Amino acid sequence: MVQNSKSHSLLMGYLLWILGFLGAHRFYYGRPISGTIWFFTLGLLGVGWVLDLFLMPLLARNARGTYRDGEVSYDLSWVLLTFLGIFGVHRLYLGKLPTAVLYFFTGGIFGIGVLYDYWTLNEQVSEANS
Repeated sequence: MVQNSKSHSLLMGYLLWILGFLGAHRFYYGRPISGTIWFFTLGLLGVGWVLDLFLMPLLARNARGTYRDGEVSYDLSWVLLTFLGIFGVHRLYLGKLPTAVLYFFTGGIFGIGVLYDYWTLNEQVSEANS
C-alpha cells in the first residue's frame, strides 16, 4: 500500500464521472471489472452512475492508497487515453515509443489495445513512477 499518495484526484474522478455511464471514472480509480460492467450496462442503467456520485471520495482514497505517485501524471495519462487513445498519445507520454507508433498506425491496434490500456493504465503509470 502506498501512503500519502496524490496519484488520483477527486476532481478528475468527477470529470470522468460525467462520462461515468461508460465507466471511465471506475477505470481511472483502478476498478476495471466494474468499469467494464458500467460500460456495457450504461452505469447499471444509470442507478450505479448516480450512486457513484456519492462513492467518489471513497474510490479516490482507495486508489491513492494503491498506486505510486511520481513524475508521470495519472490525470494526464487518463486524459490522453480517453481522448487520444487510438493514436497512442498516452503511450508516447509513458515513453513507450514503439507501441505508440503501432497504435498510431493501427487505431490503437483496432481498439483492442485501447481496451487493454483501460484495464492496465494505472499499473503502467505506477511502474513508470517506480
